[in-house]
Amino acid sequence: MKILMVCLGNICRSPLAEGIMKTKVPENFVVDSAGTISMHEGEHPDKRAIKTAANHNIDISKQRSRPITRKDFETFDKIYCMDIDVFEDVVSKTRNEEERQKVSLFLEVLGDHENAEVPDPYWGDMSDFEKVFQLLDRGCDAIKNQILKS
Repeated sequence: MKILMVCLGNICRSPLAEGIMKTKVPENFVVDSAGTISMHEGEHPDKRAIKTAANHNIDISKQRSRPITRKDFETFDKIYCMDIDVFEDVVSKTRNEEERQKVSLFLEVLGDHENAEVPDPYWGDMSDFEKVFQLLDRGCDAIKNQILKS
């Protein structure tokens, strides 16, 4: 199984989601992350995201931001988007229904479609990063359970 986590700049939410998911799935799973913009390409995650992950014994410090590519739609089985804007941007890049079916909102797996967006903590403080971590952790548990059942 190959899973891609996607947010806007690939420096806060999706690197955290990648790091969390890697701790929950078998080693033969591939988990990566990307952004819909290339503004931070090549950069490490936001220092606050690195610190938040480290507080939970997860090391995301070696990750590097990258934009989503055409090849990602061929490589990955599931593509999870952190918010509606990211979701719509990613869906607009799909070429067919098969690719479209791979894309979903990250938090939809929790069944609460009203609150299916992971808030972007970039403009917030450490408490916002911790709240996002907790949301991502719950979502990753639900995704893992869903995938391992199928």
